[in-house]
Amino acid sequence: MSAASPLAPGWLLPPADANGLASAVWPAAASRRDDGQLELGGVAARDIAARYGTPVLVLDEDEVRGRARATRAAFEDAAARHGTRARVYYAGKAFLSTEVARWVTQEGLRVDVCTRGELEVALAAGIPADELGFHGNNKSVSELERAVEVGIGSIVIDSVWELERLAAIVARRGAQQAVLLRVNSGVHAETHHFLATSHEDQKFGFALEDAPALVARVRETPGLDLVGLHCHIGSQIFGTEGFRASAARLLAVLAELPGGPLPVLNLGGGFGIAYTAADEPTPIAELAEGIVSVVASEAQNLGIPVPSLAFEPGRSVVGTAGVTLYEVGTTKDVSVETPSGAAVRRYVSVDGGMSDNPRPALYDAQFSARIADRTSDAPPALVRVVGKHCESGDIVVDAEYLPADVAPGDLLAVPATGAYCYALASNYNHVPRPPIVAVRDGESRVIVRGETIDDLLARDSGYAGPRGDR
Repeated sequence: MSAASPLAPGWLLPPADANGLASAVWPAAASRRDDGQLELGGVAARDIAARYGTPVLVLDEDEVRGRARATRAAFEDAAARHGTRARVYYAGKAFLSTEVARWVTQEGLRVDVCTRGELEVALAAGIPADELGFHGNNKSVSELERAVEVGIGSIVIDSVWELERLAAIVARRGAQQAVLLRVNSGVHAETHHFLATSHEDQKFGFALEDAPALVARVRETPGLDLVGLHCHIGSQIFGTEGFRASAARLLAVLAELPGGPLPVLNLGGGFGIAYTAADEPTPIAELAEGIVSVVASEAQNLGIPVPSLAFEPGRSVVGTAGVTLYEVGTTKDVSVETPSGAAVRRYVSVDGGMSDNPRPALYDAQFSARIADRTSDAPPALVRVVGKHCESGDIVVDAEYLPADVAPGDLLAVPATGAYCYALASNYNHVPRPPIVAVRDGESRVIVRGETIDDLLARDSGYAGPRGDR
């Protein structure tokens, strides 16, 4: 094994094999062919790149389906062991398309949306409206109108303003709408501070101590059927401690509510995945049992019925299924002074970047990378994979060891890009967003068409249309 670079973070060790695929980071079916090519869903990476171009986000359909199925089974089985029921909603904000919505619902999940756009995608996929939940901290009147119009399964009320807007809408329509109240348990998830969503100083939900008065108010509002409380403590969380602590606080409030406890407790999602070989996400069955068991024991201690439970995983269903393929355009060695002397960092520039994956820039997120169209016996070298945008913060993979002979023309694969990458993508520097290609059983197909320069120009009202010499 090569010596570690003094520029590498402490968790990143030189690999014994810089071609190897860490099993927790890649789709279960990802492998190397005899010729060294990465294979995804039975399709060679080079064939995908040749057919669809790069960058391209490849989504392993079986990985999504398998994780959706395993998640539903884990929570349903845990709930049954403890005398209650559980429903699992796929958090569409992680990544949503009509095809993905169909995959997860065919595997028994419902879908959680948080904007009119996400709602319409789910409806366009043929998902029954009563299998959808609607989130969001600033739902407009028109969004609430549309949700009630289509008969959405539930709406999570996030503010008094929303409560008043929704009360007026159901009164005018003569409708009956199931709702939950989003509350903040005060449990601080151990994650990036932008991903922690249940502490007191943030935009979502109500303070937990205000819940009793709000419950009484909603229960008195005609047309609103209050079914439960909702709490989401954050994202990319390992372990069960935060979820268990949050559930205990919520149950203590449920037990003291005027008019008796509510039948549903939605504990959100936020289950973490592996982005690097150093990450050790908690197995989903262990998460389910750990969370459900504490709900059951706390309810018994408080002398109240065990509530029905709901969960909203997104990243843990779709994240590991995604692999983004790029082509290397340039490499550049930079000498950096360290306390132990000069060290070299190799910059590897690819044909995408923060326009298709802004997570490193937003959250200091770490990712992995491998050469996808060949293997190499060259020793590992520390690299930083960067994009093509005019930003020094345009980093795709902050630190990774790749074979030292990585060169222009190589195909590079970045795993674990299925969640919050395309969903956060932009047209920064007028770069078109890439296509999304599903792979399964040796076949590939486009499920989201990539943008073109013509697509970008079509929205520019000063554009007069194609010229003859274009």
